[in-house]
Amino acid sequence: MKVGLVMGSDSDFPVMKKALDIFKEFGVACDVLLASAHRTPAAVREFVTTAETRGISCIVAGAGMAAHLPGVVASFTTLPVIGVPLESGSLKGMDALLAIVQMPSGMPVATMAINGAKNAALMAVQIGAVSDPALAVKYKAYREDMASQVIEKNKKLQETIQSM
Repeated sequence: MKVGLVMGSDSDFPVMKKALDIFKEFGVACDVLLASAHRTPAAVREFVTTAETRGISCIVAGAGMAAHLPGVVASFTTLPVIGVPLESGSLKGMDALLAIVQMPSGMPVATMAINGAKNAALMAVQIGAVSDPALAVKYKAYREDMASQVIEKNKKLQETIQSM
């Protein structure tokens, strides 16, 4: 599996790095672009319109404030697009969340929580796992590991409570 990851500003990188970390953990190849929907639309269009020929199966796009980037990405492709609203400006990401989640009918963008880059990457992995059995096995193991961690934490909590 290969994905695209687009962010509108270098200030987005600390949040979007969480997606890159997940892609690395799962062995998912990732093409990354820093480009603005408003200041460098030609670069966004070039990246997105050539994505399929480069083997990309979905695109994660992070944007803050007006957050047009995920919608612009979606306008140039039929690949799944996952939007990550980024916390910025006086509205702390609510403007970005609403801009991404309120896409017009017929132009869907899956929308994550504010700063939800990790979940965006996991959603991309789930999309890829539909047609990649090895990736599906890795994702299932990831989920089982999370469950095991919760069970272990509960066990420790119960021991703490019992010793009170």
